[in-house]
Amino acid sequence: MNLYPIEAGNFKLDGGAMFGVVPKTIWNRTNPADSNNLIDIAARCLLIEDGDRLILIDTGMGNKQSDKFFGYYHLWGDASLDKSLQEKGFHRDDITDVFTTHLHFDHCGGCVNWNKERTSYEIAFKNAKYWTNENHWEWATKPNAREKASFLKENILPMQESGHLHFISKPKNGFLNESELGFGIFFADGHTEKQMIPMINYKGKTICFMADLLPTVGHIPLPYVTGYDTRPLLSMDEKDIFLKTAVDQNYYLFLEHDAHNPIITLQNTEKGIRLKEVFSCEEILK
Repeated sequence: MNLYPIEAGNFKLDGGAMFGVVPKTIWNRTNPADSNNLIDIAARCLLIEDGDRLILIDTGMGNKQSDKFFGYYHLWGDASLDKSLQEKGFHRDDITDVFTTHLHFDHCGGCVNWNKERTSYEIAFKNAKYWTNENHWEWATKPNAREKASFLKENILPMQESGHLHFISKPKNGFLNESELGFGIFFADGHTEKQMIPMINYKGKTICFMADLLPTVGHIPLPYVTGYDTRPLLSMDEKDIFLKTAVDQNYYLFLEHDAHNPIITLQNTEKGIRLKEVFSCEEILK
């Protein structure tokens, strides 16, 4: 097995929205804001090469939305999904499976593209199976008012219309659910219904793709959950369970949204669980 970080493009989000009730004087220490109160956010995806399977976890925003749409998110840097795949020696047509942690636009927008004529949409990975879970699909395709702006039908429905959509088996009791793709999954409901956190055994380490369960290093303290979470108290409970296990088992946490701290470990301190070490992707995924 080989693992490759795939940079799908950087953007910015409002720091207050990312930290909810936490005061700016606190979160600004770890996630400094610009003059517009915006903080750096990454869309760091993960590619798993395992035998004849090439599995891409999340796809970033994609590029099919309008200039007005992208203007809200202040794209920065020159990273793109295709460029990053090419740098690793791959093409989007090589991908056999696309796994979405959840269907918010910044995690699945790259799953679907315009067709050549820009008259309709088509799946971006024509040879791939697309994976979500049944509970989350139902949640995303019949969205509540709070999340409706994050579940864009043009990102989601073409997966089903193409015939490429598949559902991960329903979660069972217990911390870790083994999946059809060869890695474990932690299901979390605080951010959105049945978000899936992949847990990958890799060269004696457990690499956890944290998605929005832990967006950045600044979100490690238990009460620091985003304003986007639909069930913030549940997010805290899920974080408590996961981070305690991460310390006990020495998990390596792959941060999808932290633009400056790609992989981290945690430790117990007098103040609770806190950052232990920061690693580059090259140090851990070699």
